[in-house]
Amino acid sequence: MAVVRWEPFREIAALQGEMSRFMNQLWGTPAAGGGNGMTSWLPALDAWETDDALVVALDLPGIDKDEVAIEVDDGVLTVSGKREKKVEQKDDGFYRFERRYGTFSRSVTLPQGVDESTIKAEFADGVLEITIPKPEERKPMRISIGDTPASIEGEAERK
Repeated sequence: MAVVRWEPFREIAALQGEMSRFMNQLWGTPAAGGGNGMTSWLPALDAWETDDALVVALDLPGIDKDEVAIEVDDGVLTVSGKREKKVEQKDDGFYRFERRYGTFSRSVTLPQGVDESTIKAEFADGVLEITIPKPEERKPMRISIGDTPASIEGEAERK
């Protein structure tokens, strides 16, 4: 008899995945433009911070870059697209379908002050990587009467 280590968190994650699949089968939303049975799905997303940028990466295997749209509206970055189900009809006996297909949309809120024109995206090997340069930190301004404003670089000495 083999001894198998029980990992409760792995079991919970597997149960969550099965419940998600079940709910999508019951109440899957049709894709825009037709009731062809395609459902929505969410690609895996990673987000991290470097010294000078925020980076968002999405796994989009089997999707052509022309099928992906990236938009920024009111401080929200949205990536959306569609993956077609490609099944050859043969006399093979299929037992399981786990690969997701249909439309998807993922949104990430951007920090205030991001210059939308500096956002860059690269798509290679099924991974979409979006680089968002960090906004410059806003410095407080000192307003003097009759003079031009100047930024406060450090603490002022009080006399």
